[in-house]
Amino acid sequence: MLLCCRCCPGPPACTLLLSAKQLGRELVPTNLRPWFLTGKGWFALSRLVQKSWWLGVPLLTIFSSFSLLRLPIPRLEDTIRRYLAAQRPLQTEKISHSFLNGVGRDLHEELVAKDKYEKHTSYIAGPFLEKYLCSRDSLVTANAFIIFTSDRKKEYNNQLVRATNIVCSAARFLKTLRTGLLEPEVFHLSPRKSDSNCFKKFIRWVPSSLSWYGASMMNAYPLDMSQYARLFNTTRIPRLRQDELFTDENGRHVLVMRKGNMYVFDIVDRDGNLVKPAEIHANLKYILDDSTTEPTFPLGFLTTENRDVWANLRNKLIAAGNAEELHIVDSALFCLCLDDETLTDITHITQNVLSGGGCNRWYDKSFSIILTKNGESGVNFEHSWGDGVSVLRFVNEIHKDTTEQPLVHPGSATAAVDPDSVVRRLQFKLDTEMEDAITKARKNSGVLASNLSVHVTDFKRGGRKFFKEKKVSPDAIMQLAFQMGFLRQYGQTVATTESCSTAAFRHGRLEDIWPVTLPTKTCSHAFVCQPGQHSVEHLNAMLSECSKYHKQLINEAATGQGFGCHLYVLRHLAMSKGQTLPCLYTDPSYAKVNHIILSSTTLSSGVLRTGGAAPVVSDGFGLGYGFRDSESRTIVTSYPTLNSHEFQQCVHKSLTDIFNVLEGKPIS
Repeated sequence: MLLCCRCCPGPPACTLLLSAKQLGRELVPTNLRPWFLTGKGWFALSRLVQKSWWLGVPLLTIFSSFSLLRLPIPRLEDTIRRYLAAQRPLQTEKISHSFLNGVGRDLHEELVAKDKYEKHTSYIAGPFLEKYLCSRDSLVTANAFIIFTSDRKKEYNNQLVRATNIVCSAARFLKTLRTGLLEPEVFHLSPRKSDSNCFKKFIRWVPSSLSWYGASMMNAYPLDMSQYARLFNTTRIPRLRQDELFTDENGRHVLVMRKGNMYVFDIVDRDGNLVKPAEIHANLKYILDDSTTEPTFPLGFLTTENRDVWANLRNKLIAAGNAEELHIVDSALFCLCLDDETLTDITHITQNVLSGGGCNRWYDKSFSIILTKNGESGVNFEHSWGDGVSVLRFVNEIHKDTTEQPLVHPGSATAAVDPDSVVRRLQFKLDTEMEDAITKARKNSGVLASNLSVHVTDFKRGGRKFFKEKKVSPDAIMQLAFQMGFLRQYGQTVATTESCSTAAFRHGRLEDIWPVTLPTKTCSHAFVCQPGQHSVEHLNAMLSECSKYHKQLINEAATGQGFGCHLYVLRHLAMSKGQTLPCLYTDPSYAKVNHIILSSTTLSSGVLRTGGAAPVVSDGFGLGYGFRDSESRTIVTSYPTLNSHEFQQCVHKSLTDIFNVLEGKPIS
């Protein structure tokens, strides 16, 4: 739900009645929380909430944050058990038990004690942020992407019209977020019961300190919203050894890139309200009509470099007198990339958003909206500040707003303003050394982009509906198909992970699911290596067992009971103390299980076309996938060491065999 009225760029009257911070203080002042649990306190609070309900104030962004559960630290015994279960074969049992009963126990107890004093956050928040910021890899391969659907009304996919509507909707989302009135993200296990107006009415009567419990009674789970604070005005600044996240909420401008040129203009006024859409329309038209050619040395290429290389070059840029221009870039709300290419093939669109156009990108921004000449759109986002759940929520809201109630239409007149006095094209002072560095970065970027292949394939035979009828998990089947595909192509079972959000907990991030298990390995070999040796009934039983086990793994990861985060933070703790790494971490099996050949992620949304990231290792695949009712789609990225097109064919063959068995047919 976006805040601003459709007829006016300013806030609706209801926002003037009670600010989000005021209402938050009224709802749960710390010193009065015990009183709120009494009969009189509950009555007073319910009257206040009822008042805000009838005044039209939506569920507050902060409403559920007080009661979010903290991310639990798993029992060390459970972590080691799960770690051993993920090893194939179990070669490290002796070392693992030595860790469990020795130095690992000491580290675990220290972590638990530390966690008790940091109740405002989660035990993984700091180490994970440091992990991202310490990576020296190019952001071309570290960033993630989402491609969303075009407007069904084709005339609204005109680049200027679509860009204007997206910018306006993004500014309206910002306004709603900054006033604290963006409805909390909620995961609904029973959408028919909880994703309804009745649920919203009910939850408004519950004190925020108890809102999580009230929502969970209806199988609805509020998610952590803390990442949204870094969504806008944020840039990852390159620093030697460890980057820095910079956020300046005073920035009111958008950064627009076209042909490698960088433009800025304000899209919100001093009160945080949306600038008139007709003015934004005029400013973007001015940029698209600008005849300025591509600069000889486009600065955007520098953001594709190794982070230490870019850190040194940035320092030299500042020393050369470019500090003000770089601050303008860093403090921009977000980056809008207007590309001149016309793309229609989904594989080419995906490639463009993931790694195309280093000339016309600033990969350091928290997110960049990329628009082709024909209005195909996607988001490339930097991963240290947040995860796909937050970005997908933003994409869903923007897509809905721009397609259902666009502010600018084909043929709309632009405002009678002088864009030349409003739009500023940034100019940078470059010396010979910097020009040479940009030339080198352009070459490196070209090699990186050409080496990163993308293949998108649709499987039309069935989707969620079919799997539901057969009582198996769609996610489990897709993960099994990936394992079978790699086994069919390369004759191996390799380390595989699937990202799982722990946003149901305060400051949760991601936990890895480790889908390769003894049941999946047995099932994969039965399908691929032993065709004709098993009956259809036996294969069906194997599929059912794999599905059941995978559901357990998902549940463990989503509830903070995986082993990856726990072991990583214990390792981080040992290193921060200057200790010698315990043998568990130097054992070759630990390195092997953490060399992720198949790195996968899935996001669910009706507006999502593709989504994913590059492989996490040079000899691996990056896998993205999604389901609709009657079909599924997979996205495979890889480097030249592996053949992604052939892998897609092997996955398709694996899915065909699985569908045959589920339908009671023999493997073809």
